[in-house]
This record gives sequence, C-alpha cells and structure tokens, in this order.
Amino acid sequence: MRLIKNAIDRDGMGAITLFPEEPEDMWHAYNLIHPQDLLHAAAVRKVVTESATGSTSTSRVHTFLTISVEKIDFDPPSSTLHINGRVAAENKHVKIGSYHTLDLELNRNFSITKAHGWDSVSLQVVADACNTASKAEIGAVVMHEGLANVCLVTEYMTVLRQRIEVPIPRKRRGNTAAFDKGMEKFFDTVYQSILRHFPIESLKVILLASPGFLAEGLLDYIMENATKAENKAVITARRKFITEHCSTGHVHALNELLKSPSLQAKLANTRFIKESKAIDRFFEMMTADENRAWYGPKEVARAVDKGAVSTLLLSNTLLRSDSVAERRKYVRMVEEVGHSGGESLVLSSIHESGRRLDGLGGVAAILSYPVMDLDESEPEEEENGEAEGGGEGERNKETGSS
Repeated sequence: MRLIKNAIDRDGMGAITLFPEEPEDMWHAYNLIHPQDLLHAAAVRKVVTESATGSTSTSRVHTFLTISVEKIDFDPPSSTLHINGRVAAENKHVKIGSYHTLDLELNRNFSITKAHGWDSVSLQVVADACNTASKAEIGAVVMHEGLANVCLVTEYMTVLRQRIEVPIPRKRRGNTAAFDKGMEKFFDTVYQSILRHFPIESLKVILLASPGFLAEGLLDYIMENATKAENKAVITARRKFITEHCSTGHVHALNELLKSPSLQAKLANTRFIKESKAIDRFFEMMTADENRAWYGPKEVARAVDKGAVSTLLLSNTLLRSDSVAERRKYVRMVEEVGHSGGESLVLSSIHESGRRLDGLGGVAAILSYPVMDLDESEPEEEENGEAEGGGEGERNKETGSS
C-alpha cells in the first residue's frame, strides 16, 4: 500500500488517500473502513438518458463517487472488497442519497474520511499497511493421504488457496501399482497447485506437513520433477522447504505447525509468530497464575484502569464494531495500555491466534502483577442490577465450586 496524500489536521479530522498494490492491501482497507466513514473511489454507474423525443438509452459511465459507508463485504480467498452505502457528494450522474456499491481495485486510489476523526489505532493500520519492509510470508501445504490444503500465510492473513482431494486406491498384497499411480497423481496435483498459487521467489518458507512421511515424499517428488523440467525458481528455493509432522491434513493443523522451532527460527521477528506466542503465553499464564491472566470486556477494562496490563490482546473484530462507542472503548484501552508502558497486539481474525482470542470474547490481558476479583461486581453495579431485576453477571473464570 502506498500513501498518496495525508490531509489530516491536528484534531484528527480530514482524509487519507491510499494506493493498493497487492491483494493483502485489501485486508488493510477492510480493517480501516468503518460504517459512517466517507469513501471516495472510482465507480462504474449505469446511466439512463432521455432524448428530446422521449426515447431513452442506457450507458455505463466511469466516474468518482463519495459514499457514506453502511456495509463492508470482504472475501479473503479472492481479496475482493465491496463497500455499500449512500452517495454523499453531488455528482452529475448520481443523485445524493441513492445507494451504490464501490468495488475497491488494485492500482486505483481511494480516499477515506473518518466520520469521527482518525484515532491512534486507525493511524497504526495505515502505518502497517504502508510499511515498505518486505512482508514475511509462508506457503503451507497441510495434507494426509488423498487430501491437501494449499495455504498462503502472511503477517495478517491465512488464506486457503486450494483444497485438493484425490482418491487413492488401497494397497493390495503383492500389487501396489494402483496405489503408486494414485499417489503420483496426488503429488503432481499438489505440485502444480504450489506452482500456480505460491510466489516461490518472495516466500520466506514453504512448509510441507503431514502425518507419517508423506511430506518428505512430496518434497522428493517436487525436487525430482523441478530438476527434470529445469525449473530454476524451485531448485534454488530448496533451502526454503521445511517438512514437519502434524496430526491431520486439515487447515486447523497450521496452529500447531506455527509452533515448530525450525519454522519460528526463520520467522522469529514476524508479526503472526509474535501473536501466536502471545496467545500461547496467555493460556499458560491462566494455568500458572490465573490472577495475571484475565479476559472479557469488563475484567480487562478494570485491569487497564489499574495500570496493571503488560500485554493487551485485542481481536480486530472488536475494532470493526458498528457501534462508534464500542470502537472508541477499545481504542481507549490500547492508548491507556501504551501510556502505562504496556504492549497492545491487535490479532487478525483470519489467523488461528485471532480465532482463539475470539473464542474468549475478543479481548484478553496478561498483567504485570496479580490482581484478584476483577470479575466481581462493583457495589454500584450490584445496586443497579437489583434495581433492574438483573441476575449475577457471567464470570470469566472457573471457581472451586464449579
């Protein structure tokens, strides 16, 4: 992503113009654009014109529209972003207030004006998107006999590029020809998918994982056929290939694979490895010292107010809330943790670490020191609950009596 223009004033009001250059930039745009924002981008609109004689004709007109965002639809596999809303600025082809869907495209500028100003989290998303440092990426094939999931893992996304299923005949005593032929077809299908979907030269690691020795067999097949075809890109990338053992060929096995020491050694400083380690550390802390590991909006907010948070874990789904007040609440948490010397990590819901955090309600914290009873109701809350006939709030920790 390229920053074309920054027209934000000291009060955080104004517009930013961006130029998306690669599919992952659409993920950044998805996290940047919220309901009520103003989006200015290229559009194609069907226009009906009427002649002096009363006859009508229809034509497609290329124009620029500004809409007030109402709905955002992002499709990770295709990295397409569709934004629907009402036209908010005068245009000779479209009436103000009419609905239109803008399709953001690569290599086309778009501008965003925040309805309530630019907060620190949104500005950080822009900074991350425009970071010119090369993005660490993994090509991953997770498989077992007859099934392979070909995935691309970037710092912000895990995308399934192709799911491959090839029937493998069973081995028969004294005759393995059908089995061998089936496995060769399976390996070839996976290899062709790797060539089609992986930018081999720019990847940091190409991970092949399976139960047993299937991954080693695939690597041998890839190198043998690359040598025959004199495919220099694959041959020179031999050092990037890593084979690992996993319990299953399904996509969720990536979570255990990302903990591989050999993989983490090559990607030690990348964002998603840092996030995976942080969520693992949170669960370990829950076991070792439960009063230093809290999750849930109320509990974490209280920990933030006490200045006790060492690491704040926040799902990007919470920052995409349709409620402005809700978004501001979590932005305030991030800023408060930063002011008290802590660290905040916004986890991508498309990564496994983000999905694990979503399972906890989307927000968790590792504290610098133990704090007890963060899940207990304050006296004012208890009085309000009794007045409204409310029951006990949900606790986020198991007690000894449960």
